[in-house]
Amino acid sequence: MTDIRNGRFTVATKEPFVVFLIGMRFNRILRVDKWFPVFMAMGRMLRQLHAGPGHGFLGANTVFYWRGIGLIQYWRSFEHLEAYARQKGGTHVGAWAAFSRAIGDDGSVGIWHETYPVAAGAYECVYGNMPPFGLSAAFPVVPATGRNQTARQRMQAPETPAAD
Repeated sequence: MTDIRNGRFTVATKEPFVVFLIGMRFNRILRVDKWFPVFMAMGRMLRQLHAGPGHGFLGANTVFYWRGIGLIQYWRSFEHLEAYARQKGGTHVGAWAAFSRAIGDDGSVGIWHETYPVAAGAYECVYGNMPPFGLSAAFPVVPATGRNQTARQRMQAPETPAAD
């Protein structure tokens, strides 16, 4: 089990980063033959990303929702994310080609993604009594005290949150 960080913490980074949301939807839930390969490809890509720190991948969290699964991913930059996605012979390129062949436009499986570049200091977060999760698993954390006490203070801080 992951250790819980007791107390309130926020992230401390002066670096820009990218939040990448990606997922799939089981449009025809009984068509396991269609969605299971997509699900497995997502797992292969995650294993590859966790094994190779040179990709610029900082971490991910899995989320489940009715009829779907998604990932909240953190990347050093859009350039890192794009380079991984387009890597010749890479896991993603192969998975995308397999999806196009097996699913195409038949409607059995939906896929989606959203990309959000975040400028240095243009974020706010707090974690209370949580294990490393989200940004706090990707970047250093500091106590959410002093000028880091409230969301408004964290957003108005002249620099990245720092410990008092």
